[in-house]
Amino acid sequence: MNTLDQSIKDYCKILSLPVVATYYQTEAEEAAKAKISYQEYLYKVLQQQIIVRVDNSVNTKIKKARFPFITTLEEYDFTYQPKIDEKLIRELATLNFLAQAKNIIFIGPPGVGKTHLAVSLGMKAVQARKRVIMYSAEDLVNELIVHEASNTLPSFLDTISRIDLLIIDELGYLALSKQSAALFFKLISKRYEKTSIIITSNKPFEEWGEIFADDVVAAAILDRLLHHCYPFFIQGKSYRLKEMMGKKKEQ
Repeated sequence: MNTLDQSIKDYCKILSLPVVATYYQTEAEEAAKAKISYQEYLYKVLQQQIIVRVDNSVNTKIKKARFPFITTLEEYDFTYQPKIDEKLIRELATLNFLAQAKNIIFIGPPGVGKTHLAVSLGMKAVQARKRVIMYSAEDLVNELIVHEASNTLPSFLDTISRIDLLIIDELGYLALSKQSAALFFKLISKRYEKTSIIITSNKPFEEWGEIFADDVVAAAILDRLLHHCYPFFIQGKSYRLKEMMGKKKEQ
């Protein structure tokens, strides 16, 4: 390696451009063969750096989002759940609802694809470089309790209120105590009309009083969630049951 090459690599390191350091020589050879301009050469080298940096940024955001699994909207079988408004789901995938601080609630029995849809929309947001985090309702409530006990609840609520999209999965599978319900209400109020929430639940709205151990608290939470909201009621067949039956037929 000559002195000039070493200097270029050193400068790339100082400027945090590792991809440029890797590709600049190859691109220079290709540029010489193709007789492209200096500007085009510089553009191509910088483009490689941007592509890798964006990919790394998205991968980091996916890890921070804590999705239980990775899936996409393209993998969702709308033909198996024909009552879902596919057109509206695909419109929501444009992420306009985030700019409007609107919420989405998926309600239905186990196995109909509620979590799949929630994760898919979360993935769209991550790919758009939005900040996303996903909790099961139980994990979220436990975290709220821990922060309250350690007197860090205001700081935690401030932090989570700045997340572009909060996804709460499996609300309703376990009833909450009055303390937990009050903390959940504080969280919803903190994000109200500021940032979006996606919730999946197995309970229809009229049964949310059972979830929160108090009809008044449940009504207050629903009032804030539904004020700007897209509710989906999924009554189709279970995907998991479909897959299980398919495996039995194969056997």
